[in-house]
Amino acid sequence: MAITVTELEQLLRDGFPNGKVTITDLAGDGNHYAAEVIDESFRGLNRVQQQRAVYAALKGKMDGNHGELHALALTTKAPD
Repeated sequence: MAITVTELEQLLRDGFPNGKVTITDLAGDGNHYAAEVIDESFRGLNRVQQQRAVYAALKGKMDGNHGELHALALTTKAPD
């Protein structure tokens, strides 16, 4: 079952409550999204560490062949 934009956004907002989260549905199929997460917690972390933090916030929704989220293009950074 696919994840909704609302569910995805809520997971990321829960994981980054003070961050700015922007979600774009890339294909209209509920499986291919782009997410931009801007959060102070990313300051000093490299891109891999930032993306791991986002994946942790997704609580397994992208795990394995049966994950609810198939593809997520990520942009992460600390605020300017």
